[in-house]
Amino acid sequence: MAEAFSSQLVTARGALDRLARRSPARLAVFSFAGVVVLFTLLLLGPWATRSGKGASVVDALFTATSAVCVTGLTVVPTGAFWSPFGEVVILVAIKVGGLGVMTLASILGLAVSRHLGLTQRMLAATEVKTTRLGEVGSLIRVVIITSTSLELAVALLLFPRFLVLRQSVGEAAWHALFFGISAFNNAGFVPTVEGLDGYVGDWALCLPIIVGVFIGSLGFPVILNIMRNRRRLSSLSLHAKLTLVTGGALVVVGAVLFLALEWTNPGTFGPLSVPDKILASLFQGVMPRSAGFSTVDIGSMHETSWLITDALMFVGGGSASTAGGIKVTTLAVMLLAIVAEARGDRDIEVFRRRIPHETIRLAIAVTFVGATAVLVSSLLLLEITGWSLDVVMYEVISAFATVGLSTGVTPHLPDAGKYVLVVLMFVGRTGTMTLGAALALRSRRRVVRMPEERPIIG
Repeated sequence: MAEAFSSQLVTARGALDRLARRSPARLAVFSFAGVVVLFTLLLLGPWATRSGKGASVVDALFTATSAVCVTGLTVVPTGAFWSPFGEVVILVAIKVGGLGVMTLASILGLAVSRHLGLTQRMLAATEVKTTRLGEVGSLIRVVIITSTSLELAVALLLFPRFLVLRQSVGEAAWHALFFGISAFNNAGFVPTVEGLDGYVGDWALCLPIIVGVFIGSLGFPVILNIMRNRRRLSSLSLHAKLTLVTGGALVVVGAVLFLALEWTNPGTFGPLSVPDKILASLFQGVMPRSAGFSTVDIGSMHETSWLITDALMFVGGGSASTAGGIKVTTLAVMLLAIVAEARGDRDIEVFRRRIPHETIRLAIAVTFVGATAVLVSSLLLLEITGWSLDVVMYEVISAFATVGLSTGVTPHLPDAGKYVLVVLMFVGRTGTMTLGAALALRSRRRVVRMPEERPIIG
């Protein structure tokens, strides 16, 4: 029996080794799928719920996918439905999923084959954004250490506040740790039964969450680049500068628009004092980066605010971050291309750097794939639920961009609708990153080029 098991283990290890060397992108997708299945099985047991009755397959799968894909959409209330064991499973799933698709695949490949192949190093390098392939292994360790340190920093800032809220030391420590990991990984899961609705004006609680979400949405390449150049910020990479400028601009624009549109809304900002309105608007401006936290009732917001949130969620956060969406650098590159075309410039230049045209093609491909996924999923949910387009679009974009904000209808989805969002969350987390990394490695040089002819555009 032992020899047979050992033989099967060697066979499986050999198959994973070959997959890691031949198709690391496929290994990344399989790794994430395997992790989702594992956490689904852990959540299916009766020990994972407070009632002692096992969760349904679709609810366990939805929750596991949402946690691993750091989304935050829920079909059951986290604090009331899941037991302490279930909450620990969700937290570990968030931590694992937040490491990144290629990083997770690289760790698995390293564990299986004891080394990283060239193609696998190149794919991992596209995620941590380094040109030195020999640094990939050490950078993965730095990513794990850095993310854990930042999560603990947010938790330490939140811990005294939970003590002030008259929680026991153990309860305060658990909630602080949960919020710290959930915030930095842009997951949006809330362990408390009441959520954050009662803390809309609590600066001591909301501000650390805002900071944690924003830093997590920047991406590991930007965080590591800032750490290396903290004394010479002018030496930051172009990617870091574009991410910081575009991400910061989106937060400011979003916060100002939410403040203006919801100022008198009796269901959201209306009853609040001016300082509380400012905090609520800042919170709401940051959360569409890819975090699903909310301090006001999303379902009571104006439809114009929903539309703005849709746009912000679709863009998402930084590349190789815990955030989803098409990424802020994709938006920045496309806007720069439009400006260059309007000016008649041959090259796309910013911060004294020229952006290659291959990057434009990649940005268009990622945006088109994302828009197609949102369109197809919206059509399916419209047919399945019969809900209005504005509600369906909000939930779909939130799932695709792994945000987790909801108008409150997700728990009422029929099982078919839940499966649609499960697939969409998985595609949103693995699809654009894997596509971007794969396409970056598929640059072909052709000896023979066809004659050039321009079609009419516009």
